[in-house]
Amino acid sequence: MTATPPDRLSATPESPHYNEELLKRGVGIKFNGVEKTNVEEYCVSEGWVRLAAGNARDRKGNPMTIKLKGTVEPYFKDEGAS
Repeated sequence: MTATPPDRLSATPESPHYNEELLKRGVGIKFNGVEKTNVEEYCVSEGWVRLAAGNARDRKGNPMTIKLKGTVEPYFKDEGAS
């Protein structure tokens, strides 16, 4: 496996940026220096994250999201623990 997370990753299986192996490994996100646990998708090069907006759902049952721009720092949780 690679030592660095990908530039873009999504937790939605329908997305072309979905990668089940990396999600099982555990990817953590620091957004503007703050740990975020409700990230649905991120892009480091474009500098944005999509966060779940509470418990709201769209008509297909997917979480409603908001897109925030800032500094995105992904890391693997198994490497951060050691």
